[in-house]
Amino acid sequence: MGSTGAHRLTPAHYEPARVPREVLRYAGRPDTLGVGAPGKIGLLELRFERLGDRTELVSQYQKSPLQIMRPFYFDPARPDLAVTYLMSTGGGIVQADRLRMDLRCGAGTAVHLTTQAATKVHRMDTDYATQLVHLDAGPDSYVEYLPEATIPYADARFYQRTVITAAPSATVLASETVSAGRLARGERHAYQVFAADLEWRRPDGRLLALDTVRLEPAAGGVDGPAVLAGHDVMSTFYAVTPLAPAAEVADVLHEALRDGGLRFGVSVLPQDCGAWARVLGPDSPGVNAAVRRAWDAVRRLLIGVPAPVIRKS
Repeated sequence: MGSTGAHRLTPAHYEPARVPREVLRYAGRPDTLGVGAPGKIGLLELRFERLGDRTELVSQYQKSPLQIMRPFYFDPARPDLAVTYLMSTGGGIVQADRLRMDLRCGAGTAVHLTTQAATKVHRMDTDYATQLVHLDAGPDSYVEYLPEATIPYADARFYQRTVITAAPSATVLASETVSAGRLARGERHAYQVFAADLEWRRPDGRLLALDTVRLEPAAGGVDGPAVLAGHDVMSTFYAVTPLAPAAEVADVLHEALRDGGLRFGVSVLPQDCGAWARVLGPDSPGVNAAVRRAWDAVRRLLIGVPAPVIRKS
């Protein structure tokens, strides 16, 4: 790698500036591949721009295990929308992994970002794993960031920090989902710690909203009313947008979720920049269906078209 890209392999680039103490307490030096070893730093940098009548991927850098396929254009109602699958060449996240994604969507772009499958976080006996996600949505852009669930396996230790920077005229729909474990195998809350921070910011750095999740089964931090409350799947859906009043977005979310038979809550976001919903359920299919209804309803409100079918294998 040339000198212009050398910064990518420095700890200051791929390590979080701050790791929550609940995760940091597990820091160590694995007997196997440690932090910074080949294959342990996964990097993905994508830049989208509006070219002509559709959005194009104009710049790409990837370092295994993170990669993408080329963008697809199969939304019949929005043929300009670049649908991009974020992928991993590995079978999941393991101890001492440090992953970072930088996703930049320029002015007037239309982008849908999702993962090809759930993110599996494997058991760890030394150290922990982290993932940084930086998503920038430029002026008048329309961006959807809807990854599949994160599944922490038994003894997993994981921290994810997501920072979404949205221009005042941008619309961003985003979701985060976490499962209690490999539910089909009867594994529930056997991980050691799952921690996530999601920050919403303006281009000047001003903080709009912060959502913090800390799940520590051994410390009793999973069953209270502010976390999973006895449920096995938790998903949060956000809509930051100037295209409709925040209260109207919240009403649409409430209407989409109220007859689904799941526990949920809806509220406007600070500074009336949008609205968000949190859904709790016993299994992934039910929660996924609820989030899809929320996505579809907000899409119809904001841009007047339904959510497309996003096929995955």
